[in-house]
Amino acid sequence: MTSKARFLATIERRPVDRPASWLGVPAAAALPALMKHFGAGDYAALKRKLGDDVWPVELPYHSEVSDAIYMAFDFSRKGHLAEGERTLNSPGFFEDVTDPAAVDDFPWPVAHLHISPAECRSAVEAAPDDYARLGVVWSAHFQDACAAFGMETALMNMLTEPAMFRAVIDRITTFYLEANEIFYQATRGKLDAVLIGNDFGSQSCLMLSRDLIREYVLPGTRELIAQAKRHNLKVIHHSCGAISEIIPDLIEAGADAIHPIQALATGMAAETLAGKFSGRISFCGGVDAQNLLVNGTPDQVATRVRELVRLFPTGLVVSPSHEAILPDIPPANIAALFDTIREYSAR
Repeated sequence: MTSKARFLATIERRPVDRPASWLGVPAAAALPALMKHFGAGDYAALKRKLGDDVWPVELPYHSEVSDAIYMAFDFSRKGHLAEGERTLNSPGFFEDVTDPAAVDDFPWPVAHLHISPAECRSAVEAAPDDYARLGVVWSAHFQDACAAFGMETALMNMLTEPAMFRAVIDRITTFYLEANEIFYQATRGKLDAVLIGNDFGSQSCLMLSRDLIREYVLPGTRELIAQAKRHNLKVIHHSCGAISEIIPDLIEAGADAIHPIQALATGMAAETLAGKFSGRISFCGGVDAQNLLVNGTPDQVATRVRELVRLFPTGLVVSPSHEAILPDIPPANIAALFDTIREYSAR
């Protein structure tokens, strides 16, 4: 099977020749050690040596505020925050605003002014044809709404100023729908899937109640998923943390797979998820990046990968349980992950 065929079969829970896999998106600081360990001269060579199946393509975005779609809004009241300084707890533009009509006071970006269809096409066409091409659009409307107020104020406003919170999150959702439509139209027929999402979970539970997620967040999530489906794209929904309680709602919303199944979060062990959701949705992730990949041995990593494949002979894209591999993960453990996956090719 090609990487693309293997990925699509996995997402659709059909038989595969070997487990599908994804390196994720390594942090820039982690790349030098990975390149050196694998003797790779560039990112493409690294992925080839690993036998990775997924090629992520970020939606190209350029404005006076940001060169990343996930930082399109500068809500900070403390001056512009660099990427490494971002926090949802910073006071936001709408922190003290309670009149929904004032939503227009913020200088909202206009998607078509900052996204070039030609650049979108070039970015996707640069990905090798045999990989599964994953458009990384994020569209984190809930997280951005938290930043718009400051997280504590945002969560309180759901209860005390619901019209104000809804006005802001709806405006953010509209921006992402417009941005994504430009990307999807420009790359029609060239993408296989998209990654969208918001972090809903802490290490032990949801950050807010399931009822509040259903009322304020899932309407936008459904729109974003439905839009991607109209373009015949598979949808991987990202959320870190303990989110097992909300997975049925993401299934109902139309998500094809859940990422990254944070292995050590409460209720997120692969054994638990396979028992609850096997046959209903696929997953991406599962190899613990909080402890195992950081502190474990290559043999321990290999053992866990084999356990995951026994639980999910298909329906799991094997990957670290966070999309960003950090410098604290020894390259030898990444080698063990992918070497173990390749064992299945010879069977």
